[in-house]
Amino acid sequence: MALIKPRTLLIICGILSLAAIGCAWYLQHYKDMLPCPLCVIQRYAFLGVALFCLIGGIGNATRLGGVFGLLSALGGLGTAIRHVWVQAHPSVSCGIDPMETMLNRIITADLVPQLFKADGLCSDVHALLGLTIPQWSLVGFSGLTLLLLWSLVQRRD
Repeated sequence: MALIKPRTLLIICGILSLAAIGCAWYLQHYKDMLPCPLCVIQRYAFLGVALFCLIGGIGNATRLGGVFGLLSALGGLGTAIRHVWVQAHPSVSCGIDPMETMLNRIITADLVPQLFKADGLCSDVHALLGLTIPQWSLVGFSGLTLLLLWSLVQRRD
């Protein structure tokens, strides 16, 4: 018998992902930390994890929700790694012109610009409790990846 059921793990991952999006929104609107294109991609990845995990956890599709949640977390993890690398090499750009234009043309950027409109620079470094925002995102996606892997390898009862 598992310590925590896969369904519960998925719901926890979904709630944690929504909390990460809430933190990003707070930092943007109350601490004036504008999101760059890589930040917005990470927000989409957190949203993907939240949607897949909550649908899989609430519905009866824990395996499917876990797999797609894991894929979203891995995409976010890769983006966060790239973002940390860009900030460590300030002369490198994240592709502001084409990537920002593309992201800002997605319908969610029009419907919810407060969350999905890219206005910042990837090389801008903002720290919170000793880590940069992309480093926190890297920690978050790493934790989600581990939790989702754990939920997928547990025996189903």
